[in-house]
Amino acid sequence: QVQLVESGGGLVQAGGSLRLSCAASGSIFAINTMGWYRQVPGKQRELVANLISGNITNYADSVKGRFTISRGNAKNTVYLQMNSLKPEDTAVYYCRAIGIYTTTTLITNYWGQGTQVTVSS
Repeated sequence: QVQLVESGGGLVQAGGSLRLSCAASGSIFAINTMGWYRQVPGKQRELVANLISGNITNYADSVKGRFTISRGNAKNTVYLQMNSLKPEDTAVYYCRAIGIYTTTTLITNYWGQGTQVTVSS
C-alpha cells in the first residue's frame, strides 16, 4: 500500500512564502520522479515543478525564480518552497509520484490528496 501525504498549504498574503511537503510511504525502495501540480476550478491540472531521479528539476515558466523543489533528507520526501507568492498561485496543490518501485510491483503513477494554497492580495 502506497500513500502520498502532503502538508504545508494555507493562507498567505501576496509576497509571502509557504513550504509544501510530500512524503511517500509504503513498501517503497525507489521513486523515479516526484513533483507538484496545481489546479484551479474549471482549469486543467498543471505542472508546477518536478524532480527526476533525485537531481533533475523542471519548473513551469510562471514559477521559475520563485519556487524551488528539493528532496528531503527523509527518503521519498519532496518539498516545494514557494516564495514571492502571487494571488494567481492560489490553487489546490497535488503531489505526484511517477515510477514507484515497491517490493512487489511497479506503480506507474500516484497522486496525493491535495492541499489548498490561497494567496490574498
